[in-house]
Amino acid sequence: MSLETCLATFAGGDEAGAEAAAKELAELAGEHPDQVLAALQPLLTDPQADQRWWALRTLAAVDHPGETFRSQVSSWLAQALADPDASVRQCAALGLRLHPEPAAIGALMHALGDTDQLAASLAADALAAIGSPAVPDLLEVLRIGSPSVRLRAVRALAEIRDPRAIPGLYAALDEDSALLEYWASLGLERMGVGMLLFNPG
Repeated sequence: MSLETCLATFAGGDEAGAEAAAKELAELAGEHPDQVLAALQPLLTDPQADQRWWALRTLAAVDHPGETFRSQVSSWLAQALADPDASVRQCAALGLRLHPEPAAIGALMHALGDTDQLAASLAADALAAIGSPAVPDLLEVLRIGSPSVRLRAVRALAEIRDPRAIPGLYAALDEDSALLEYWASLGLERMGVGMLLFNPG
């Protein structure tokens, strides 16, 4: 399937065909990354949400070792976290979980408060995939964020298992929230701290 045929398939309404085209373009990007990126870029701002979704779906499937390529893909995925369509935001967040780059932390932190719960949850997953570089921002929103954002932040911190989060996780144990307490306890347990007495001083 040619590059042009793959792109045309995205607009054809055939989901199975579009999925096959996305995978083929992702493979093609391994040999011709610049050509594929140039072809996908216009779709990222297409008026049709389906077109934007398939462009992001393709980018999420690409496995390319080039730093410049990864940086561009991450940048486009991060920008799509502000898309007006919830399914597009979900796809972008999932893509960033598959392509975790510290440069996307700011956009993902904002996405923790997405009105779409799945998009917000996937943003937390992406931050967990980024790991330690996201810890300072996650600790900040754990301290001052809204209840839903704090819950997603503590879940990400539990997944990351960075010792810097221990004081914040202990503080979360005193919150009047069973879910917050659950994830804080799990995070501490995963770091081998458990419910041992902790002196932050």
